Amino acid sequence: MNDALRSRQPLGSSPLPHAPAPGRRAGRGRTLLLALAGLVVLCALVTVSVANGEMPLPPVEAAKGLFGAGDAGTVLIVQEFRAPRMAAAIVAGAGLAVGGALLQRLFRNPLASPDVMGVTGGASFGAVAMLAAGASQAMIPLAALGGGLLAAVLLGVFGWRSGTSVTRLVLVGLAVQAGLSAAVSFMVVSFPTELAGSALQWTTGSLYGRTWTEVWSAGGAVAVGLALAFALHRRLAVLDLGDDSAGTLGLNTHTARLQVLVIAIVLASLAAALTGPVAFVALAVPHMVRFLAGPPTAGTLALSALAGAVLLLASDLVAQYLLPVSGLPVGVVTATLGAPWLLVLMIRQSSSVNRSAR
Repeated sequence: MNDALRSRQPLGSSPLPHAPAPGRRAGRGRTLLLALAGLVVLCALVTVSVANGEMPLPPVEAAKGLFGAGDAGTVLIVQEFRAPRMAAAIVAGAGLAVGGALLQRLFRNPLASPDVMGVTGGASFGAVAMLAAGASQAMIPLAALGGGLLAAVLLGVFGWRSGTSVTRLVLVGLAVQAGLSAAVSFMVVSFPTELAGSALQWTTGSLYGRTWTEVWSAGGAVAVGLALAFALHRRLAVLDLGDDSAGTLGLNTHTARLQVLVIAIVLASLAAALTGPVAFVALAVPHMVRFLAGPPTAGTLALSALAGAVLLLASDLVAQYLLPVSGLPVGVVTATLGAPWLLVLMIRQSSSVNRSAR
């Protein structure tokens, strides 16, 4: 009987249980193509970023300077003044996007993102408080992480009192974000003049003046957080099956959810330590990736990190060179894009709730 079944299979074919589904193969191929396209775009944006400034440089010479080759003056300009800002945009964009993807998948809600739920506001609060204390720039990421965790605690306390609905949790997050942003604004206006300019970037989000010290301290931690996020992907896939099914498979759902939540908060807080409360990136990138690449996988999570880096770096270049007003922070560009996006998501979410109620 088994010989007869095997004889009906085409020569060279593998048994059916081991053959990958055509849809899965197509999804992996699409994700790979999108990743390659994203890498090409990111390389182009990096070249534009290091070649432009008060002293424009030829793109080829700027690219050589980025790797320490070429004229000593070009190397100094590129590596010490332009590359840190570019690297900060890439690191922060990747951290925000992956943090947003984790939260949206964890809560199964398109409105769940660090900037909507108060995490980035808490990170900004911690960073500004550390500036007020006169601490060194190397301590800013740690302070931002503490502020993000504070926002998460407030969200848990007030969200639990309001009920367990995800929609209510998002509303509580908006309130926490508004309250912490008000506290940051109060501290900024209360600062002496010499500190107010340094702290003002945390109210809108900016990449101006980033240094390698900040990039390495926050970037190294973001890299660890991204590695942990990919390590937790299998647990997220099991959680997607529902708590009952995940428990049947032996997964402690409460512990797994807490682990994912902590990683998302850490990534968003460390990203905010570099940029301040940049909106839109964590909210929109996971939606874009799902629309282009399909259901969440480990590949789409990596694609989210790449898309976040591309989006934030592109927004910073727009803020620097394409707007009529010079010196605008990148947060102005992302907030301009994010406001209508958030409005559309809230309308769609309200419509789906009304339909389900009927």
